[in-house]
Amino acid sequence: MKPAVTTIGLGYIGLPTSALIASNKVQVWGVDINPKVVETLNQGKIHIVEPDLEDVLAAAVKEGYFKAGTKPKEANTYLIVVPTPFKGDHEPDISYVEAATKAVLPLLKKGDLYIIESTSPVGTTEKMMKLIYSERPELKGEIHIAYCPERVLPGNVMHELVHNDRVIGGVDEASTQKAIEFYKAFVTGELHATNARTAEMCKLTENSSRDVQIAFANELSLICDKADINVWELIHLANKHPRVNILQPGCGVGGHCIAVDPYFITSEFPMESQIIGKAREINNYKSFWCAEQIKKAKHDFQIKHGRQPAIALMGLAFKPNIDDLRESPAKYIVQKVLQDAQDEDYFIVEPNIDSHQVFKITNYKEAAKKADIIAFLVAHNEFKDLSFGKDQLVIDFCGVRNK
Repeated sequence: MKPAVTTIGLGYIGLPTSALIASNKVQVWGVDINPKVVETLNQGKIHIVEPDLEDVLAAAVKEGYFKAGTKPKEANTYLIVVPTPFKGDHEPDISYVEAATKAVLPLLKKGDLYIIESTSPVGTTEKMMKLIYSERPELKGEIHIAYCPERVLPGNVMHELVHNDRVIGGVDEASTQKAIEFYKAFVTGELHATNARTAEMCKLTENSSRDVQIAFANELSLICDKADINVWELIHLANKHPRVNILQPGCGVGGHCIAVDPYFITSEFPMESQIIGKAREINNYKSFWCAEQIKKAKHDFQIKHGRQPAIALMGLAFKPNIDDLRESPAKYIVQKVLQDAQDEDYFIVEPNIDSHQVFKITNYKEAAKKADIIAFLVAHNEFKDLSFGKDQLVIDFCGVRNK
């Protein structure tokens, strides 16, 4: 296979993007360091949960437009879609982007397009440009380099990849235009041209904005708990104002975007990012607070009934109706509660996964029936129709009972 596009990284964004491009009859070579992932994908199966993705991938594999391997192949366009985790105290680690860039360095040729989609600190695209030109000085001014962040919602990725607007920033005007031509082939949303630094900051800004808004809702929930006010009713009423739109509180903020991206700003601009930094603190504290509420309920039950309660912890994913546990506040809460576990029974529930390396997963109906204390951590659809006995204590951190 001589691919037109080589994608480095076949996770929650890289794989749907590759499958979408391949479904447009473009030859795509996908690269992942995990041989198991490669083997799964080459059979037309997927290793993540995402509606419609498997059908699109299976067709692309069958028709010969998508194939995966552990090493990159020469192409005309290279997409870098690898994780950018943390090192030290929430400092962004761009070593994966660097490693992916080094992997394609020998393959780059005149006229090629190199795009970073990974969430990155401001200036990363320029850093990678310097790296490429330092190793391959003959390519200076001969290739196109751009940054184009994804902005999709897990659970609706295949639709949003096509229909959402994209921000595309090249290191120069020619790179921007070349990248726009590339995305135009499979994106129907509007393509907004800018420079690489602004595109990088745009991605971080979008998720930091959401984090700040969620922090406001979570802070309200803490205040309402003390003031003996139903926060869900309060927000519903406040949102009747024509210019007010408060989000729903939860048990924190998770996922690979909203819980992570603000740190890319605060680590580089600590003095200037006061509200952004505080929002992160509030949302992290909310998870700790939820864990403490469950422990308090357990303690109160023991005193009242003279026995240990059975506790159902409902949900592990970072948001409703997906299987993605990355940076999940629910998972953190479960771990925190289990640290204090004694003889009580725990039912850990996540309807979107069959098994977990650490936790024994219980069916949600069984857990709801057997538990004395039921703590809702994620508002999965399955939980909304459950009913409980008058002796069962329900703690609802995510508004399952108020929807």
